[in-house]
Amino acid sequence: MAGCSINRLAVNKLGDALAGGGSGTFATDDDPELVKAAVPFSLKLMESLLLESPEHRGLLLASSSGFTQYAYAFVQQEADELEASDYTGAQAMRLRAKRLYLRARDYGLRGLEVRQKGVRTALATDPRGALRACTKADVPQLYWTGAAWAAAIALGKDDPALIAELPQMEALIDRAAELDESWAAGTIPSFLIAYEMSRQGVAGDAAARARRQFDRAVQLAGGRQAGPFVNYAEAVCVEQQDFAQFEALLQRALAIDADAVPELRLVNLVMQRRARWLLSRKDDLFLLPAPAGATP
Repeated sequence: MAGCSINRLAVNKLGDALAGGGSGTFATDDDPELVKAAVPFSLKLMESLLLESPEHRGLLLASSSGFTQYAYAFVQQEADELEASDYTGAQAMRLRAKRLYLRARDYGLRGLEVRQKGVRTALATDPRGALRACTKADVPQLYWTGAAWAAAIALGKDDPALIAELPQMEALIDRAAELDESWAAGTIPSFLIAYEMSRQGVAGDAAARARRQFDRAVQLAGGRQAGPFVNYAEAVCVEQQDFAQFEALLQRALAIDADAVPELRLVNLVMQRRARWLLSRKDDLFLLPAPAGATP
C-alpha cells in the first residue's frame, strides 16, 4: 500500500512538471518541424502517466491542449496543403485529425469532471446550466475542450451524432468568454471570429459579430498575434469575396516578428505558414478580375 502511494506521488510530481513546463518549452521554439517530431513522445508520456493518475488535472489539461494544437498545426494544416495534389491522402489525414481532436475533447471533459462531478452528463441535457459553477480557474479547460470539440465537428459534417453536440461545444466556449475573455492574449475572441460566421440562432449580422471579435482579439493581443488576422481573412474575407482586405490582413500577419514575444513564437510561426498557404490559393478562393489587356 505504501509502495502504491509512493509511486502515485512520483507520478504526480512528474505530471506536475510536464503539465507546467512542457507546453512552455514548445511554445517558445523557433523550429516547428522539431516540435512536430517531439510532441508525440510528450503526449504519449502524459497518457501513460494518466493511466497511473487518471484525475491529474494538470495532465488532463496539457493533454487536451497538446492534442488539439498538434492536430491543427501538424495534421489538419498539412492535410489542407496536400489536398491539391492528393485528395485521398488529405482526407485520410483529416480523419486522423478528427480522431485526435476527439481525444483532446475527452481529456478536457475528464478534467472538468474532476472539478465538477457529473458535468459531462449534465452538458448533454442542459449545456449552459451545467457550466454555471465553473470559475475563472476553469477557463483553460473550458477553452481547449470546446476548441477541440469545434474542430472535430468541423471535420465531421457527415456525422449527425457529432453535429448534434454543437450546443455543448458552444456552451463551453461561451462560458470561457464570459469568465475571462482576455485569457491567453485574446485567444478566445480569435477563435470566435470564425465561429460567429456559422453560429446558429443568433440575431444580427454574422460578419459584424466576427468583426467585433476580431477587433477585440487584436486589442487583447496588442497586435502581436498572427491568428486574428489569418482567421478573419479566411473566415470573413473569403466569404465576402474581399480580396483586398484578405491580402492586407495576411500581409499584416506575416509582418509580425515571431521572435518579439517568445511565448507566442511557435503559434505565430504556425499561423504565418497558414497565411502563406492562403495567399498561394488566392485564385481558388476568389473570383479575381482578369488583368488589364488580358485576352479572354
